[in-house]
Amino acid sequence: MNWNTRVTELLGIQYPIIQGGLAYLAYSELAAAVSNAGGLGQITAMSLGTADALRDEIRKLKEKTSKPFGVNFAIGQHGHGYEDLVEVAIDEKVPIISMTGGNPAPIFNMLEGVDVKKLVLVAAKRQALKAEELGADAVMVVGQEGGGHLGRSDVGTLVLIPQVVDAVSIPVIASGGIGDGRGLMAALSLGAEGIEMGTRFIATKECVHAHQVYKQALLESDESDTVVIKRTIGAPARVIANKWAEQILEIERNSGGYEELKDYISGVANKRYIYDGKIDEGFAWAGQVMGLISDIPSAYDLIARMILEAESIRREWA
Repeated sequence: MNWNTRVTELLGIQYPIIQGGLAYLAYSELAAAVSNAGGLGQITAMSLGTADALRDEIRKLKEKTSKPFGVNFAIGQHGHGYEDLVEVAIDEKVPIISMTGGNPAPIFNMLEGVDVKKLVLVAAKRQALKAEELGADAVMVVGQEGGGHLGRSDVGTLVLIPQVVDAVSIPVIASGGIGDGRGLMAALSLGAEGIEMGTRFIATKECVHAHQVYKQALLESDESDTVVIKRTIGAPARVIANKWAEQILEIERNSGGYEELKDYISGVANKRYIYDGKIDEGFAWAGQVMGLISDIPSAYDLIARMILEAESIRREWA
């Protein structure tokens, strides 16, 4: 079946499926596997830290695939300090750059006149309109079911996607709570022209940096086993419920601010769980889609299965 949408045409991909930026996890192995399977794989730039490390990772990715790929800049938690990383992406002729969190305007300024497709992750209609005004080629819209950083209002994907579709003229990519072919078809029926998945791609063979304990938690937990932390500091984010997350919530309930929280919500604490498997000494991002994860396939098998499922639904609808 033909899976052409404005998103596949914009990005030069076979299927309208995008792998999320995945802090500390989205490197060349996973990105290449997703791109080779017909989707869009991405590298996470900010987790690499230095321009040389990003350049090396991009070149590794180019050795593993000739297909389009993206580099994600999670700017929300970092402020500035990404300029040299953006310059590397420009030098290496990265075809697609995505921006999540924070104000993307400085990156747009750096990309002026550069032949690159620009995607922006948003969590509200207002943000989508602003991204379109800045010159985004498409917006990725995440509902409150998603893992990692979310919008400040608890609006679900089912309501948020059609709101944004009605508000902007650029393509909309749905994110949050999507993990199979049914989710793909649901997103398309809402007017989106593609999907982004984060949590589901962690539970794949090529997400080699994720500890098996993390992947096992995604398999064994369900949609009720997540909590939203950091609401009190204006940066709500969904994680797997555990003792560490409960400590964070207790600090927030006791009106603790950033200074009291910073050691608990740091990248170091994140890596203790996702890299070292120390489930009570750190936290791990995850969305409610955990309730739909029951295996750890290759990225190719996951995408192929999703497309078969979606095609079956299309035939039924026909």
